[in-house]
Amino acid sequence: MPGENLTREEARERAALLSVDGYEVSLDVRSAVGGPEGDGPRTFRSVTTIRFRCNEPGASSFADLVAPGVTAVSLNGRDLDPGEVFDGSRILLEDLAAANELVVDAQCAYSRTGEGMHRFVDPEDGEVYLYTQYEPADSRRVFANFEQPDLKAPFRFEVRAPEGWTVWSNGVGEQHDGVWRFAETKPISTYITCVVAGPYHYVTDTYARELPDGTRLEIPLGALCRKGLARHFDADDVFLITKQGLDFFHEHFDYPYPFGKYDQAFVPEYNLGAMENPGLVTFREEYIFRGKVTQASYEARANVILHEMAHMWFGDLVTMVWWDDLWLKESFADFMGTFANVGATRFEDAWITFANRRKAWAYRADQLPSTHPITADIRDLQDAKLNFDGITYAKGASVLKQLVAYVGQDAFLEGARRYFKRHAYGNTRLGDLLAVLGETSGRDMGAWARSWLQTAGVNALTPQVLLDADGRIDELAVVQEAAESHPELRPHRVAVGLYRRSQVGALERYARAEVDVDGARTVVAELAGQDAPELVLVNDDDLTFCKIRFDDTSLATLREHLGALTDPLARALCWSALWNLTRDALLPAREFVDLVLRFGGRETDIGVLQMLHAWAQSALVHYVAPEWRAAAGTALAQGALTELRQAEPGSEHQLAWARFFAATASAPADLELLRGLLEGTEEIAGLDVDQELRWAFLEPLATYGAADEKVLAAELARDDTASGKRHQVRCLAARPSAAVKAQAWAQVVESDALSNALVEATIAGFERPSQRELLAPYAEKYFAAIGRVWRERSIQIGMDVVRGLFPSLQDSPETLAATDAWLTAHEDAPPALRRLVLEARDDLARALRGQECDAAVGAA
Repeated sequence: MPGENLTREEARERAALLSVDGYEVSLDVRSAVGGPEGDGPRTFRSVTTIRFRCNEPGASSFADLVAPGVTAVSLNGRDLDPGEVFDGSRILLEDLAAANELVVDAQCAYSRTGEGMHRFVDPEDGEVYLYTQYEPADSRRVFANFEQPDLKAPFRFEVRAPEGWTVWSNGVGEQHDGVWRFAETKPISTYITCVVAGPYHYVTDTYARELPDGTRLEIPLGALCRKGLARHFDADDVFLITKQGLDFFHEHFDYPYPFGKYDQAFVPEYNLGAMENPGLVTFREEYIFRGKVTQASYEARANVILHEMAHMWFGDLVTMVWWDDLWLKESFADFMGTFANVGATRFEDAWITFANRRKAWAYRADQLPSTHPITADIRDLQDAKLNFDGITYAKGASVLKQLVAYVGQDAFLEGARRYFKRHAYGNTRLGDLLAVLGETSGRDMGAWARSWLQTAGVNALTPQVLLDADGRIDELAVVQEAAESHPELRPHRVAVGLYRRSQVGALERYARAEVDVDGARTVVAELAGQDAPELVLVNDDDLTFCKIRFDDTSLATLREHLGALTDPLARALCWSALWNLTRDALLPAREFVDLVLRFGGRETDIGVLQMLHAWAQSALVHYVAPEWRAAAGTALAQGALTELRQAEPGSEHQLAWARFFAATASAPADLELLRGLLEGTEEIAGLDVDQELRWAFLEPLATYGAADEKVLAAELARDDTASGKRHQVRCLAARPSAAVKAQAWAQVVESDALSNALVEATIAGFERPSQRELLAPYAEKYFAAIGRVWRERSIQIGMDVVRGLFPSLQDSPETLAATDAWLTAHEDAPPALRRLVLEARDDLARALRGQECDAAVGAA
C-alpha cells in the first residue's frame, strides 16, 4: 500500500514542521459481538480529533490511518473529500494554518494478526476479547494520528463497548451511560497508547511508598486475564514482583512513577512477550501457567514484568526520536529486568539465566549477515519491525553490563537519574545519554560508544598460558580476535578465573584477576606466579560480551570434569562457550551431545538444564552429521529416560527431563511409554501428567503416526480451550502424511483465515525434523510463494511465514544454491524480506559446516 512504510526522512520532515497539542479518540467497539455485518472485514467506528500546530502556515503534510474506509474528514472546519485525501494509509493535509484541528471519522478493521485492535473469540465460552498492540506503527490501524515516536501528545480516549464489558486504557476510566471515558494521559508517543476491552477477570491491589519529600505515593494496581484462565491466575505473585520492582526502581531512579495507575493485562494470541503501554502493560497470556512449570518459567515472567516496568522511565517517560535509537529503551529495559530481578526478587541467580539464555540470542544475531551496530540504521518502519532483535535487546543489555563494569554502578545509575530529569516527556538520541554518563563517570564515553554501540560483530577471547620450569604461570595473556567481516577489536573489562580440582574432585576457582583487554593481545600480569590451572575462564563472572574460547588444557578439563565445576555461573558460561564452539564448527556436534548426556544430569540450575536440552535438540537437528542422526537421537532419548527415572519424584528436574524425553522420543518402545503415561497404564513416581504435559506427550505420537485425528479430537474435547486448540492444531499439522502437509501449507500460505496464533501453531507442526523427505517438495514452493506472501499479508504474518517455512530441514548444498538463486533474482525485493532470507541462508550454511565438522570426526 503506498505510503504505509513511513521513512525516517519523512518522519524528520514532519517533526520539523508539526507539533501536537492533543488527541481525543472515540471508539465504538459494540460491533465486536454478534454476527458478521457483511462480506468485508468486521469494522468499528473510530473518530479522532487532533489539535496541532504548523511552523510554516500554508505548508502541506499528512496524517496516518490504515483503515478500510473513511466516512468524513475535516480540517479547521473545512470538510475534505475522503476519496481525494485518503489513499488507504495516509490523509493528505494541505494549506495548514498555524493552529489546526483535524477530525477524522473512519471505519477501522478488527485484527486477527495481533496488530492494531485484535479481536479474539474464546472457543471455551464464546466470549469476545479485544486488546490493542501497536509497536512500531499500528496505532494508525485504530485511530488517525501522526505515527512517529517524536510527535508526543496527551491523549483522551472514550470507548463505547458492549453491555457487561469492562474497558481499560492508559488513564483511569469511568463509565457513564454506556461510554467509558479515560483521564488525559501525560505527553506520550502514539505506539504506547492502549485499549483493552471485554469480560476480563480483574484483580486489584495497591502499592504505596513515602517519597523523599515526605509525600505519599499510591499506585492502584490491577491484573487481568480471560475468564477461562482465572482459575490458573496467580495474581498474588504478579503483584509481589510488581511491588518489589516499584520499590527497586524508585530507590534507584529517584523519579516517582509518573503514569498514575499500573494495570497489567494478560491477553490472547499475543505476538510479543509484552508491551510497555504506560498504565496498561500487556503480556502474552502464556505467562499464566495452566500446568506445572519450573522455576525458570516464573523467573522469566518476573524478568518480563520488570523489563516492562523499567520502560515506564526508559522508553515512556523518555523516548527515542526515531527507531535508530530503539536500543535507548530496549537495551536498558533488558538490562534493568535482570538487574532488578537479582536485586529485588527471589530470583537472585538471574544473571546466570542472562548469561546462558539471553546472550545466546545475542551471539547468534551478532554473527548473522544482518548484524548491525546497537545504534542501527533504520531507514523505515519495515526496518524497525525487524530490529526488535537479539542485538537491540540482549547484546545491548550485555554491553550495558560491560558499561557498569567500566564506569561503576553508582555513576551509571546517577547518569540514569539525570537523564530522566533532564528529558522527561521528551525525545532523545544517543548523544543525550552519553552526555550524562560522561558527566557522572568522568570517562570518555565517545570512544566507548564508537567501539561498542557503533560497530557490529562479536569478539572471541582466548587464553594463552606459558608455564615456567616449576610448573607455575610464567605469562598468561588474553588473545582477542574478530571476524573478517567485522574486524573491530574492542576494549573489554574482564575477569580471568583460574580453576583446579580439589582433593575431593571439585573444580573450583583459586585465583581471579580483573583486567582491561585492549588490542590483539593483553598480558594479565597479576596472575604470573600462580600454580598451573586446569581451566582458564577468560570472561569469568560474565562482565563483557564476547565468545569465550579455551586453550587445549582447559578444553580437555571440561571434556572430563565439566560436571565438577561447583560455581553455577562459571558452569553456565562454559556450557555457553561449548555451544558457541559447536555452532562455529570448532567442536563436533556429537561431542556436545555426549557432554550433555554425561553432565546434564548433574546440572543444578533448572534454567541452564532446560537450555542444554534446547541446544542438544538443535545439535541433533542441524549440526550432527546426517549418518549419525538416528544414533544421536536414540542416545538422547535413552539418556533423557534414564535421567527421568532417576530424578527426584515431583521435582522440576523430573518435569524438565520428561519434556525432553517427549521431544526426543521416536523408537516404538518410547512412544508406547508415552501412550501408557497418557492412558494411565504406565507411571513414573511423582510425575503429574497434567493437561500441558499431555499435549507434550501427544505431539511425538502424532509426529510418528501413533495418534490420529480421532485421538487429537478426543484430547481437544478434554481441553476445549484456546490453549487446547493451539496444541491440537500443531499436533494435527505434525502427522506424517502428504495430504496433511498439503493442507497445512494451504492454510498458512494460500489463505488468511487463520489467526496469528494458529498460523504459528500450524507452522510449528508442519516443520518436523523426522519428516525431511515428506517436506522436500515444499522447498521450491517456498521460494515461489514468499514474494506474494510478503506483499499481501501483514508484516507479522509475513515474518512468521518467511522464517518458519524456510526449508532449513532440506539441509543440502542444493538448498543453499536455491536460496542464492532467489536472492540473485530478487535484488529489488523489499530489504526486510531479503534480510529474513539472508538470515535463514546463513543458518543453513552454518548447519552444513557443522555437519561437515561432525562427519570428519565420525570418519576418523
